[in-house]
This record gives sequence, structure tokens and C-alpha cells, in this order.
Amino acid sequence: MRSLHLQRYLFTGLLTIIPLWLTWIVFKWIFALLSEVNLPWITALVNAYPDTLGHLQQEWLLSPLAFLITLVLLYVVGFAASRVLGQRVLAIFERLIEHIPIAHSIYGGAKKLMAMLQNKPGGTQRVVLIAFPSPQLRTIGFVTRVFEDADGVEYAAVYVPTTPNPTGGYLEIVPVTELVATDWSVDQAMAFILSVGATSPDRLPFPLARKP
Repeated sequence: MRSLHLQRYLFTGLLTIIPLWLTWIVFKWIFALLSEVNLPWITALVNAYPDTLGHLQQEWLLSPLAFLITLVLLYVVGFAASRVLGQRVLAIFERLIEHIPIAHSIYGGAKKLMAMLQNKPGGTQRVVLIAFPSPQLRTIGFVTRVFEDADGVEYAAVYVPTTPNPTGGYLEIVPVTELVATDWSVDQAMAFILSVGATSPDRLPFPLARKP
């Protein structure tokens, strides 16, 4: 009896901890990513003025400070980018980037990806299912663009993110006829991936396999 109680409570504790753990993993990754943007120069600034800023020379203070400064800068950039002056400054920056071959390719590709995730591609749904990694299985993918090959056959470039960290993944080139359309938004699909499938409804509103 004690063994059954022990197993039940351990299992209940595990089910309670896993959602918290996944949330913490995702938040920790975002926190570290945003903190690292400004952490080097904040650390250098604190070291340059030890008499004035010496009380900040602690890692548990520097990282949250860098995180908050990054959030403020993101807000300022977003605010400025929505104004005429900010758009002009951004246009000047983009013209400068065009003269740097590698930087231009990275910046241009990233900008196109962000734009594509905000708008549906012509003729296809943004969030789809594809047969990956085997014909019997299905996985969620994001259509980034649609193109034709030399024979005029339509293909889709589909990004398949990993879970629970969607920053890694695979790029698959799939015939458009093999895509299984969904009615999920990008936000719903990302929530599904980040939660390792826990946020999906009991009954999906779309088929898992393409009808013949």
C-alpha cells in the first residue's frame, strides 16, 4: 500500500512539475538571449566606473539589468520604426547593409522570414502538416514560400521546428499536393510545439492525412 501511495504521489508531482519546468526552460532561453545583447557593454561600463557603479558588479544584478535595458530598447526601436523618422533611419541602415555581402544575405533572409510569418503565402495555409520523418508520421511545419521547379510542379519550402526549442529544426522541400492544410494560426502551432503537444484539443479540427 505504501508503495502504491509513493508511486502515485511521485507521478502526481512529476505531472505538476513538467509544465513548470518547460515554462522555465523557455523563459530561461528568452531571458538569456535578451540579456546577452547588452550584458558585455553594461559589464564594461560598470568596470570602468567602479566607484559609481561598483554596487552593480554582481551577476545576479547585471543579467536582469541587461534584460530590462534590452526590453526598453526593443520598445524604443518598435516605436521609432512605426514613425516616419524611424523608417527613414531604418532605410538608411538597410542601404548600408546592402554594401556588405554576407550581412546583406543574413539580414535580407531574416527580414523576409519575419514578413512571411506575418502573411499567408498565396494558395497555401501557413501552418501545415507534412509526412516527416517517415511517410507514416505527421509533423507541423511552417510554409515559408512556394515556387515551381523546371517542370512547372509547385513545391513549398517548409520549416519544421524542433520541440520544445523551436529555434532549431529542418528545412524540407515538399510538393504542394502533399501538404495537409490546417486552420491553426502561427501562435497556436507554436504553443503546440512549445508545450510538446499538451495544448492540442482532444479532437483536431483538420485531418491528419491528405484525402485521396
